[in-house]
Amino acid sequence: MRRGVGVVYVLWDARQETLAGYYSLSTGSVEATHLVGVRTPDLPEELAKGLPRYDAIPVMLLGRLALSEDQRYRGQGLGGVLLVNALRRARHLSREIGAVGVIVDAKDETVRSFYERYSFLSFPSQPLRLIIAMGTIDQI
Repeated sequence: MRRGVGVVYVLWDARQETLAGYYSLSTGSVEATHLVGVRTPDLPEELAKGLPRYDAIPVMLLGRLALSEDQRYRGQGLGGVLLVNALRRARHLSREIGAVGVIVDAKDETVRSFYERYSFLSFPSQPLRLIIAMGTIDQI
């Protein structure tokens, strides 16, 4: 945060006076073309349709999203609460700075399926990299 690379948001358990979970957000871009006018296979086709033919498309990056290792915070849906909060925050910010979606890198297939339940799409060449369109966030 001190270097301006991202901002961390926390879920604080006031009763226990402890960190229950957190996520980080930053801005970024995704390569949209290899050559002028030629789409890359990396960007999911559903999202690539209708985008301008820029070399890079602005996105928000969802960095770490995690719950505390304390078992009290497991199985309560707090991961989903954090994710929805992050997506809504990113959507709000996109209206100020412009971004077509939110990208996340899942650490494994289990985490990937978690994001897919919230309508994230995998990049064809990088199945653990996912993106959700800002318009889709409006429906969550």
